[in-house]
Formats: sequence, C-alpha cells, structure tokens
Amino acid sequence: MIALSLAEIAEVVGGQTHDIPDPSVQVTGPVVRDSREAGPGSLFVAFAGERVDGHDFAAAVVEAGAVAVLGTRPVGVPAIVVEDVQSALGALARHVVRRLGATLVALTGSAGKTSTKDLIAQVLRRKAPTVFTPGSLNNEIGLPLTALSATEETRFLVLEMGARGIGHIRYLTELTPPRIGLVLNVGSAHIGEFGGREQIAQAKGELVESLPSEADGGTAVLNADDPYVRAMVSRTKAKVLLFGESDEADVRAENVRLTDTGQPAFRLHTPSGASDVTMRLYGEHHVSNALAAAAVAHELGMSADEIAVALSEAGSLSRWRMEVTERPDGVTVVNDAYNANPESMKAALRALVAMGKGRRTWAVLGKMAELGDEALAEHDAVGRLAVRLNVSKLVAVGGREAAWLQLGAYNEGSWGEESVHVSDAQAAVDLLRSELRPGDVVLVKASRSVGLESVAQALLESGAEGEVAAR
Repeated sequence: MIALSLAEIAEVVGGQTHDIPDPSVQVTGPVVRDSREAGPGSLFVAFAGERVDGHDFAAAVVEAGAVAVLGTRPVGVPAIVVEDVQSALGALARHVVRRLGATLVALTGSAGKTSTKDLIAQVLRRKAPTVFTPGSLNNEIGLPLTALSATEETRFLVLEMGARGIGHIRYLTELTPPRIGLVLNVGSAHIGEFGGREQIAQAKGELVESLPSEADGGTAVLNADDPYVRAMVSRTKAKVLLFGESDEADVRAENVRLTDTGQPAFRLHTPSGASDVTMRLYGEHHVSNALAAAAVAHELGMSADEIAVALSEAGSLSRWRMEVTERPDGVTVVNDAYNANPESMKAALRALVAMGKGRRTWAVLGKMAELGDEALAEHDAVGRLAVRLNVSKLVAVGGREAAWLQLGAYNEGSWGEESVHVSDAQAAVDLLRSELRPGDVVLVKASRSVGLESVAQALLESGAEGEVAAR
C-alpha cells in the first residue's frame, strides 16, 4: 500500500485510535485479513466470522510486525476502532485509489472473468507495473484488499468484479472507480439467484454505467458476440470498443483453430494492425478471453504485435482452471474443478475432445450450482453434449444433479458403459484407477462446492505411484 499514517487512516475510515503512542507512524506494508500474512509495516483487518474472530489474533500480528489493527473494539495493542470493518476497508481503498496515478481496469461477466483478468495482467505488465486480483477475490472484501496492494509504482490496476445481485457491481465501482470497464458475457452462472438472464445483464451493466464519459477518458469494452452485452452500448457515456469474432468488432479474431494439443490459434486484428497468436492455454473458449484482453491492451497503447506476443506466452495464473498435467504413464489429467456453469462446462468438454484426438477421453463431471429452475435442463444438456462430442466415457459424480447429467447422456444415446453415475469423489477415483490406461485424457470439472479437485489430485498421485492398469 502507499504509505499512510495511522492518523490519516483513522480520519479516512472515521475511526478512533486506541493504544497508539504515535499516530504519525506509517503503514508501509500490505493490508491483510489473514493473520499469517501480517509482517513489518502491515495493517491487520480484523473480521469477526462465524468460526474465527480476527480480533483474537491482534497481539500475534503486532508481534509479527503489524503497525496496528483495524477492528470494531479495542484489543490491547495499537488499533483503529470503527463501527463496521467492511465499510472502513472500502473507504480506505477508495482513498488510496484516488491517490494513485494508476489506470483502473475493471471486468465482469458470467464466465471467464478470472482467466481473462489473468491474461490482461500478463499483457499489461509487459508495458508497466501492474497489480491485479489474485485468484477470484472479486467481492466487497477481496476487491479493496487488492486495490490496497498497489504502490506508487503501480500504473495499471486490474480488478475482477463479481456479483450475486443487483447493485453489487455498482457498490464495487464506487469503491474503486474504473476508467476502463470490460463486460465479457451474460450467461447462466448464478441464474438461480438473479432470476433470469435479463437480471444478470442488468447487474453486469452497472459496470459500464459507472464509467466516465468518453471526453473524460472512459472506455467500455464490450463483447460484440453476446447480444446482452452488445445492448449495453446504450447504457454508457464512455467510448465503446467491441471485441469478438463478429465482423463489426474493433478487435477480432480470424482463422480460429485448435492445434493438435487443443490450444487455440488465430489471427488477431486490432485498429492498429494484425498479428498471429498461438496460445499456451487449452480450449477455444480462450479466444474470446484473449480478444477481451487484447482490446484493453490496445486501448492502453499496445501494438498488435506486442499484444500477440504477450498472449502467446501467457499462462494460467490461477489454480484448478484447465490445469493440464501428464502422468509418467501418459495419462493426461485436466483439472478444471475450480468452478462450473453451463457455458464453461460445454467449453471444457470441447477442449477435452480437441486434446484427446485419437485417445480415449473421460469427462468426470459434477453439479453446477446456483442454476435455480434451469438446473435440470442445463445438466441434461451437458450430458447430451458429452455424447454428441463422442466423449469416450462420462462419469457423473454426486447426487441429483449428477443423475441428471447421466440421464441426459443416456437419452442422447449413451448405452452400456459409455456413461456412469457414481455417488462421490472416492467412488470416481476407484473407478478411474481400475479402468484408466496409458494415453487417456481425463477432464475433472464441477462447481467449487463439489470439491472434485480431490479426484484430479488422487489421479496424479496414483500416476506418481504407478497405480494404473496397463492394458
């Protein structure tokens, strides 16, 4: 964080100082909420959760070097006491962002936010120091913590914004007002909470409504291929830059194809020129993510050649998102178990098939959460798609939703042993250990709550131990 005195922080957040001998002492380190991350010069934010109360760690963090604690009560060590820690954290982030000379880029969407954010960060940091959201800490706590990690040297601040209802993104943009706002897509993720795609579009569009006018430097980067996103042109006074495969897109892809290993390649066109891209990531769905990142980079002054090189060299920075690992016996495990929605599930299946040309392919799939009334139809559709794509075997893991996956496959024409429903992750591991053979490709994917990353990990451990049936 940029250096601030405890007195200034107390004034910004409307708090009272307690047990602080010298209010001029500065916070020069990071702002953290995990006591294990506290270090010299840091500020510890004490949240009182259901199971753990951060205030209980006050003495330990100060001993580790923290300058003070931001909490809701005195704790016997230097502290700034406020009524609401979350509101205070947001106020502090807003103050710091205003002090920074950085360009703030915010993005949202139903799918692909984290992968796209990682791509934007890897492209922009070739141009100047860049700070970006770690993982998918995109809510009212994670976002201000990310903003507070910026320093005087930071030139680009890339923030992922999530939403579970109307008004959430508006609140986040008030904390960290962006100059460039990117909307990726409007899909089915969280449709059960929102009530429909129209409501999701309303929430995501709050980002472009928050942008400054074109005269003041605001730019809305919108997906020309998504009608819900394209319609947001009317909701912003900022300059509009379109990306996609549409001929009308300002930043577009031509000659899109997948390599023999399932990695996308295409010809990138921007208003400043064209260049070829071959990505290290897996799956054609990353083309749209790459175009979004390219549009942001173009707006910030990078050439087509610079962008193409950066996209071609970019990797995955976040765990359990199309992590591809080949075991010593030749079995390839694709761990995409961080999250799932209908759009990302279908994209992952297509990537699996592209990677598995000439090899047996396994789709180990579980529940897609928060789909509401659409849950049955969406799980059925994914099961059917697995059959249409000729996935060798579908393993549906879990309860009711997994049964719907398997039923969709069955109704589409999956007979015999082409699809199977198992009760839990361990049952899936047992099945795979007995039936996998060298050269197979296994995709593991479900919503985060299912915890299917344990299946991928068990398979990798099995490969290391040589526990595979060689047939």
